[in-house]
Amino acid sequence: MEAFKFTVNGQERTVTTDPARTLLDVLREEFQLTGAKFGCGEGKCGACTVLMNGKRIFSCRTAIESAAGKSILTIEGLAKGEQLHPVQQAFLDAGAFQCGFCTPGMILSAVQLLDEKPKAGSAEIATWMNRNICRCCSYASIHNAVQTAVGKE
Repeated sequence: MEAFKFTVNGQERTVTTDPARTLLDVLREEFQLTGAKFGCGEGKCGACTVLMNGKRIFSCRTAIESAAGKSILTIEGLAKGEQLHPVQQAFLDAGAFQCGFCTPGMILSAVQLLDEKPKAGSAEIATWMNRNICRCCSYASIHNAVQTAVGKE
């Protein structure tokens, strides 16, 4: 067991755990941040997506020791009080979810894309979002939501 310090949603956090334990497990079990989901366990579906130092990672495949000293953003930390992040609002307005299982990961993936490419085009959006799987097949609505977030119709 080792102690690991990092920032989660703007708050300094410390956890003492096995260094090989996944970030997803720590977020869900120690901090009760359940937005990131366990999907495939292989980093292929994107249900566990969080941002680490502003970059998308798959928390199911990230050992907690990799997060030490870093800043983690989960879906729970994205809104500012009652004010949704523009990507969250776009997803809500577009109805870009059915069951909602993939939605947190989709939103965080879109946040990184738009942080890096605020005027991303349709092809860039499709390629970027391809790392996240929606089992309900809401891809058209998701794509529309991301386009709305960049100010496209």
